Amino acid sequence: MNRKQSGMTMLGFLITLTVVMFFLYCGMKVVPMYTEYYSVKKALASIASDPEAGVSKDKIRALFSRHMEIDYVSVIKPEMLQIESTDTGYNMIMDYERRTPLFANLDVVAKFHAEQAVARGTGGQ
Repeated sequence: MNRKQSGMTMLGFLITLTVVMFFLYCGMKVVPMYTEYYSVKKALASIASDPEAGVSKDKIRALFSRHMEIDYVSVIKPEMLQIESTDTGYNMIMDYERRTPLFANLDVVAKFHAEQAVARGTGGQ
């Protein structure tokens, strides 16, 4: 009774494990950048619905700073938020680039852009 063995060899297992570990390592570097970006988008949406936000640029920046502190985002500073005046209120623009070292001289670079309008005096409602 001859039965043929099937399965993965040790070399095949090590190669598969190496590829999986590489992608997990890359994911550990990329996921925090996107988590920060979604915190920024959530903060901008929250500010747009806040009735106090349409009062002044300083108030918008203070609310943004508070949201970043609550979400433990230390990389994004309130000074990075661009606030443009429009006819109906303000336009908040967060345009930034994040660079995270991967290994040796390789970096992961991601560019993010988020934009949200705030109505003057009504907080976007």
